[in-house]
Amino acid sequence: MEPLIDLVFSAVGTVASGALSGAGGEMGRRISERLHGLLGRAASEPGTPAGRQVLVLPVTEHERRAAALRLVELAHSSPEFAHEVREWVREASRLAPRPVTAVAPGASRPQMLPPATAAFTDREDVLAWIKGLLDDADRAPGAPVVATLTGPGGIGKTATVVRCAHELREEFPDGVLFVDLAGASAGTALTPSEALVRLLEGLKVGTVPGDEARQRDLFRDCTAERRMIVVLDNALDDAQVLPLLPASPGSLVLVSSRHRLGRLVAEHGAHPFTLRPLSTADSVLLLRRVAGHNRSAAPEEVVRAVAEGTGGIPLAVCTTGAGLAVREHLSWDRVARGLADRIHGTRQTGALMGDTDPHAPADPVRLAQDVSYGELDPECAAFYRALAVWSWPTVSVLCAAHAAGVEEDRARDMLERLARVHLLEEVAEERYRFHDLARAHARELAVAEDGDRRMREAVRRVAIAYLRFAAAADLRVIPHRWHLGPVYDRLTAPEHPEPGDSARALRELRAERENLAAVIHAAEHHGYDDLVWQLCEAMWSLHLRLGFHAQWIETHLRGVEAARRGAEEFGDRRAVGRMLVQLAFAYMGVGDADRAEEALEAAITADAACGHLRGRATALEALGLLRLKLWRHDEARLGFEEAKRVLGGIREGDDGRRDVPRATALLEHHIGRALTQEGAFPAALAKLNDALVRFRTLPEGADTYNEGRVYMSLGETHLRAGDPELALVCLDKAVETMTAEGADLQLADALEQRAEGHRLAGHPAEAAEDLRAAAARYEKQEDAVGAERVRERLAALAG
Repeated sequence: MEPLIDLVFSAVGTVASGALSGAGGEMGRRISERLHGLLGRAASEPGTPAGRQVLVLPVTEHERRAAALRLVELAHSSPEFAHEVREWVREASRLAPRPVTAVAPGASRPQMLPPATAAFTDREDVLAWIKGLLDDADRAPGAPVVATLTGPGGIGKTATVVRCAHELREEFPDGVLFVDLAGASAGTALTPSEALVRLLEGLKVGTVPGDEARQRDLFRDCTAERRMIVVLDNALDDAQVLPLLPASPGSLVLVSSRHRLGRLVAEHGAHPFTLRPLSTADSVLLLRRVAGHNRSAAPEEVVRAVAEGTGGIPLAVCTTGAGLAVREHLSWDRVARGLADRIHGTRQTGALMGDTDPHAPADPVRLAQDVSYGELDPECAAFYRALAVWSWPTVSVLCAAHAAGVEEDRARDMLERLARVHLLEEVAEERYRFHDLARAHARELAVAEDGDRRMREAVRRVAIAYLRFAAAADLRVIPHRWHLGPVYDRLTAPEHPEPGDSARALRELRAERENLAAVIHAAEHHGYDDLVWQLCEAMWSLHLRLGFHAQWIETHLRGVEAARRGAEEFGDRRAVGRMLVQLAFAYMGVGDADRAEEALEAAITADAACGHLRGRATALEALGLLRLKLWRHDEARLGFEEAKRVLGGIREGDDGRRDVPRATALLEHHIGRALTQEGAFPAALAKLNDALVRFRTLPEGADTYNEGRVYMSLGETHLRAGDPELALVCLDKAVETMTAEGADLQLADALEQRAEGHRLAGHPAEAAEDLRAAAARYEKQEDAVGAERVRERLAALAG
């Protein structure tokens, strides 16, 4: 197949996927519409069979292949058309998400390793083994070295792979990636897509694709030329690990798991190593190291008895040593007796924990945890149990305080106390994590001592707290949007937010993203359907702005079902349509137009059934936006006009009445955009100017951000109509407005558009100045792809 076909086919795929997901932003939309124009011209060429016309977005591989072939055929028939196709391919290639290459100045060299623990003993044999694998002259060519460390929980797999990675990282100059796969159970394990998102973010990829296949391909592309260490900690099984293997033969992959990874060994040449318990001598050494030099001396035989009671399991050794380190009154003798009593009383302890086998060997980790737990005061013991009512990815102060029903300052104090005795691990500032064995210990105690009712109440308190947090942050990110749910009735959008507050709120939501998803799971499990769908609603701005499509789809499928269950009883029937609309946007993000359209049609039906006009108008608007992405411009415009008619039926006192003026202005803007794509420029300009007036004269004050968006659309329409001077007038206003709003990404796009206007108007110096300013804005937002694309345009302009 000739090279041009490959380039065009790849470009068509990039643009079509980005058009649905919105991954390329406004630039991606414009490049998609340019493709529509090229294919439309190709279809109108003399002698073109009608059946070969491609007038809808090529979504399937067959459609993309047909579009690419048609463009290449026309390129061969006309030098002018060939120039336009190559120009379009070059623009489209800039949308493909990619990091800065490893060898370039300023390249992304991630250092994602957590700190190595100071309390580390033995395991030199593991490091020597890995070095031997790297030095093996007979290792398989063309593939990274993959080493798997297996062993039971608490044996020190994470500490070992982290320490080895620290020792070896100087040999891998392109950085270290680390991801905790949370594979202690199938219920907590990350999906490959979730893990790939974390790895790609570590590589500073500006825009992460929504679907797993493209994420996997991009990750392999990003790592193909690099010498890196990739640590995949706590893997559940082969299926979780295989999509995460890098493509570079110069890289090292360290995998830890409780399970043997047979496929990884058989199919990818992985080298297995089984970690064993520490010897008694090493256990004594580690125990003394953790307990500290200030500990009162004890006879060697007593220390040895304590070490033997831990079974050589590093987690048990560290838990026991930490208790000795922070409790001056706790003697070595007392710890030795406590472990011995529990060893000989295994039958009783096991019965409490659900183990009915009287002959089961004592679990050293459980014995150590029992000793540490027994030294807690009643309040801290209850706090420890409350944290384990659900498998939270991390335990924040917010989560801990509401789980236990205490003030946040008190929660901070007890979190630190639990971390000091090794029952929790601090993983970031005021953010903690259970070892999964400690969580199981705490949860079993909670079941035995607190019971189901108290645990349910703790989950509900956490869910309500996270709902209030998320809704308040969501209101700061997009203050003018229409909301649904009683939690918003108690909140008020800030009238005069501080500069950058929207971005701060988005960062706060992002930091709690995984906990929010876990809260939705917990609320669903306990039957709190009203909280499930409201939590989904409160995460709208997070997902709309940042994606995370796998989580978005997974949580909102739960939201839809929760809303439907509520509607069958006494819940808010409007929630069904709301959840379906948000789910549809998630499907658009992964390029699944069929499921998105199906969800929107269901939303329209649901809102019509309950007489919810505002919801029905929203669903119609969203369906119009989907059709606009799919190049079904006439259908999109008709859908927007239908949404306007529905809004017109909302009367004083009806739900959403206050939002009607702004919603109508948005629809006028959408109609103007659809008319632009249809080539009806005079009608489009009339609609866009009407939208501008509506935004300026909103009853509760102008919406300056959307004014700026309309100015950008006016500029684009004037450019397409062949009037760059009028376009520049509008784009000047867009740049001014987005600067005042502090909307850096939108400002960067407006500057790119204005640069194009200056280029077409014959102002190369002004065009170059705008491109430099746009690149600076993209860099400020850490959008490496956008910055690189603009620098390429700047170089082309200079050439």
